[in-house]
This record gives sequence, structure tokens and C-alpha cells, in this order.
Amino acid sequence: MQRPMDRRAFLNSVAAGVAATASTTYVAGPRPANASPKVKGNVPETPFKTGHITFLTGPANLLGEPGRKGHLLAAEEINAEGGFLGKRKIETVFADEAAGTDANVKELRRMKLSEKIDLFTGVISSGNTPALGPVAEELGVLTMFNDGCTDFLFDKAVPKPKYVFRVTNIQSADGVTSAVGAAKAWPEAKRVASIQPDYSYGRNVHEHFMLAYQKLVPGATAVSEAWPKLGTTDFTAHITKLISDKPDILICGVWGGDYVAFYKQALRYGLFEKMKVATTLAFGGQPHAIGKDHPEGVLAGCHANYFFTFPTKGRWPINDSFVERYFKRWNEYPSFEADGAYTSLYLLKAAIEKANLLAGGWPEDDAIIAMLEGMGIDAPSGYTYIRPDNHQGYKDTVIGMTKNDPKYEFPIWDPKSIITIPIRDITAPPHWPKPGTSHNDSTAAANWLKTTWLA
Repeated sequence: MQRPMDRRAFLNSVAAGVAATASTTYVAGPRPANASPKVKGNVPETPFKTGHITFLTGPANLLGEPGRKGHLLAAEEINAEGGFLGKRKIETVFADEAAGTDANVKELRRMKLSEKIDLFTGVISSGNTPALGPVAEELGVLTMFNDGCTDFLFDKAVPKPKYVFRVTNIQSADGVTSAVGAAKAWPEAKRVASIQPDYSYGRNVHEHFMLAYQKLVPGATAVSEAWPKLGTTDFTAHITKLISDKPDILICGVWGGDYVAFYKQALRYGLFEKMKVATTLAFGGQPHAIGKDHPEGVLAGCHANYFFTFPTKGRWPINDSFVERYFKRWNEYPSFEADGAYTSLYLLKAAIEKANLLAGGWPEDDAIIAMLEGMGIDAPSGYTYIRPDNHQGYKDTVIGMTKNDPKYEFPIWDPKSIITIPIRDITAPPHWPKPGTSHNDSTAAANWLKTTWLA
């Protein structure tokens, strides 16, 4: 177990710049033809079928569409090399997550039983992964969630996963990352307001942010809460209530098209002039979805994972080339969802190749799973590691302040404001909580934040 840091030492350790990344022989991206590994044994040429559920319609499409495009880009690149192990080309069946949780569960069953998929990927909503995870385990379908980041997936729904993995950072990292960034930027802001989507993601953002922020800023207290339904188009009543409660700072977990509607309406009421604003997903959707009317100086979260301008060009060639290829293919810049979906397929590719070298032929799922557990990969977002005990992906988190730049038609991060945080410093260690303790209806991360973090 890591030794807790005191508050001052922790804040002093948070600095702008590129986090050091561990080296690995596996890279998320195409490689030269002469670098292809020698394949052992016989490999069938049958297609490798993937099922991918994401938001293809509605406000959440601002996250779903980049994920779809990241998945397709990786599949096209891998297929250009002949497919997995040079033989099995990827074919993907897509379905719209906007159909709802019950329909998504039925679609996963259909994909496995009728389409005979070899892999299930995608999923945006934190309300869906806890429902889909147990079904994937029941069906025995290898699953790599790109998002659906709720802690409850592995805390409660699938506490001992075999087939289910997740590449994105765990959701509790969102709230804590925003809390660390806000405490560093505005340490005197003690009256906290919160506006969150009224489902598991928003509830958890509120809890994790407050638990972390109150430890980092002693005396901080919640003075206002707003809980709009997902898909809300009119935020007027919420905005006027938030302003009337006179907070120093607002934590906002509203995302996708909902966030675009919120910030544009908030501008009309001068909300951004009346309080500091920290977010978990302002930069979570397609970068071009945010206009230059968006205020500067807002702490813009990206689900703690990735924004395409960081690291700065020349500092991380893997990201430089990914951004170039993605822009060439889609005429837009990638988001964290694009990075996650793209990295998922390359993680799988690395696991398949490693299993083939060990056993020969096309590896069974058990062999692929064994390789995925504890695997790391150098991805556009940096070094991504799959923890073997809970199949959760971990990467250092990052956040920054909004700033307009003449090179882009939308705001980006102010390079001087960006901070990176070691993921080990803001997430519960393995096998938490300890035997004999309980996190009841909250998350294991919340229990850890309450009892141990910065203690």
C-alpha cells in the first residue's frame, strides 16, 4: 500500500509538464512492415467480429462519434497489416447506445448469439456498464469498455471479472482530478456549488469532488446543488438558482451536448463572471463542439484522460502521429473517447501477438486474457496500464484551463496551466476496502478518500 502524502507535499508534487512514462515494447499505432512479428502456427483467415455500442444519435453523440471514429481508424490500420496476426481482419457491428440500457443488454446478447462476435467494445454511459458487464461475463464474450467509467462496474457489478476489461480511467479520478486542479488554482474558494447530470456519473462526481476538495481546502462547504436530467436542453432554472446561492466555485459534471447547451445559456446570465468554474468533461466531446465564445480560465476536464494538444508537439511522437492520422482520416481532432477506442484495439492486438508467441496458432480467450492482465501500452494519451486484479485501465490524469488560440477555431488548454497527476496518488490501492470495512452504497474510492487519502 502506498504511504499517504500530507496535503502540502501532495500539492507541491503537482506540476505542469509531461509525466514520465514507463517504456513498453507495445505501441498503439501502425508499425513498419519490417517490424511485424513472426507468427507461430496456423491462424485462420476468418474475420474477427467486433460489436460496438455507443451513442450514434442525440447530445451524447459528441462523445460517441469520436469513439466510433477512433475504433474505425485502429481497425483500418490493423486490417492494412492483414488483420490480427496478419490473417484475421476486423469487422465491426455498430448499435446505438441511445436506445437505452434494456435495449443495449438485448443487443449485446444478439451480437454474441446471432452475430457471433469475438469482442465487445464501446459504451459511454456509466449507467450502462454495470448492466452490460455481468451479461458479458455470463455470455463469455471478451469485452473492452472504452468508457462507461463508473467505479460501480468493478466495485459491485463485476467484482471478479474474467472477460470484462475497461481502458478509460476510473470515474472517481474525474472528481479528484478536478478537485486538485481547483484547489491549486483557487485555494481561497470555499463556497462550492455543484451542477451534475442526475444519474450515477453526476452523483459520483459530486461526492468524489467534495471529499477531495474539502481535504485540500479546509473549510470548504457545499452551498448549492443542481441535478438536471441527462438530455436537458433548458438550464435556466438551474443557472439562476446557482447564481442566487453566491458560490465561490462551481463544479460541473454536465457533458456532451448538454454541456454545450449549459455554457451557452450560462453566458447570458453572466455565470462565469460571478464564480470560478471547474469541470470534469468540458473538453470531453469533439474539440470543435466548443465555440470560441466559451470563457477562458475555466478548468476544463477531459475525463482525466486526454486532450489532443497535450503533450505539446514534439514531446510525445506517438500522440503527434495519432493526431495527424486521425485528422487526415476524419478532418477533425480526436477526443479522449477517440484515444480510448483506438487504444483498446491495439491493446488487444498486443495481447493476441504475445499469446501467439507463447502458445502458437490463434490463442484461446483465456490466453488473451492472461496477456491483457497487467499489460501496458504506450498510447496517444501516454502509458496505459491494465491492473490484473480488477481489469481496470489506469493512466496519469491531466487537466488545464481554457484559452483561445489563433491556430484553432475552438478553445484549447493554456499550456502554462496544465497539471498532470500520478494516478496512484488519487485512486484507491488494490483490494480496497480492507477486510472488515464496508463502503455501503458509495464507492470504494469514496471510502478511501474519507479514511486514508492525505491522512
